[in-house]
Amino acid sequence: MLIKIALSIALSVIVTLIVAVGLVVTDPAKPVAEAKVLDFDEYLSQDTAMPVIPPLLSTAMRDGYGLKYRRFDGPAGAPLLVLVHGSGWHGLQFVEMAQKLSEKATVLAPDLRGHGTAPGRRGDIDYIAQLGDDLVDLITALHVPGQKIMMGGHSSGGGLVARFAGSEYGTLLDGAVLLAPFLKYNAPTTQENSGGWETVQLRRIIGLSILNAFHITALNDKTVIQFAMPQQVLDGPLGDTATTAYSYRMNRGFAPRADYLADVAALPAFLLVAGADDSAFYADKYEETMAPVNDKGTYLIVPGYGHLAIVDAPETAQAILDFLDAI
Repeated sequence: MLIKIALSIALSVIVTLIVAVGLVVTDPAKPVAEAKVLDFDEYLSQDTAMPVIPPLLSTAMRDGYGLKYRRFDGPAGAPLLVLVHGSGWHGLQFVEMAQKLSEKATVLAPDLRGHGTAPGRRGDIDYIAQLGDDLVDLITALHVPGQKIMMGGHSSGGGLVARFAGSEYGTLLDGAVLLAPFLKYNAPTTQENSGGWETVQLRRIIGLSILNAFHITALNDKTVIQFAMPQQVLDGPLGDTATTAYSYRMNRGFAPRADYLADVAALPAFLLVAGADDSAFYADKYEETMAPVNDKGTYLIVPGYGHLAIVDAPETAQAILDFLDAI
């Protein structure tokens, strides 16, 4: 009897794994929507003076990879603030903001592994938790003993900050800044496909999730998501630094865990800023979604700004400077 039960279980597992592999290999890449998404037109047409851009620096991660970052030095004794960029781009998105924030913090703007000018494997990492490991290695290498540590992020970068807070490294953080953060694809705050920014291979994600439940990770390098990066960006001077697709392990690692509210609950005192005109997320739903599990948040919704433009909104920089004072 026991043998029959064991054989039945084994057969069920084998069938499940065959189905999972089938879902992975039979889900072709989908064409990315050509419609304009997010507020790229407004963002790219901003008539602002180009700030002085510090050179890219590099520091070695635990596996020897040279993580690139830009540094904006603040006053002596100021906290360390690490800014995490959103999906598809790199730390250059924070140059204007970082210069303003360096009045009260030493700011680091890294190009996450898989992104920017020296990505390693573009759009991919070695394992799901690697981005968090990289961030703690960066902090360990560059912070001054006794210095307060803060982390901020935009969009997927904000989601990664929440993931970091919920990890074994979360106790390092004295504060967090979330700019229109991605929480989860089905969170109340997320519009469908993040407003058209994402094109997802859902069957492949389901298949890989099943395989990972059995600790089978050999196919985690497969692409599962593409981004609607405008041709204007891809044809521009920084087009070769854009990242237009993510592997399964990058997509999983660049976001809160499945129980995203557990990561939100682990956040230290935090500031959340979003634009009222955000076309990827529902700005007015952040507080009602997050406050029930974490009462340490301050929320600011800025009228007239979309998902991308909120990063350089004057109101955003001032709110963060005030938050730094409070921390």
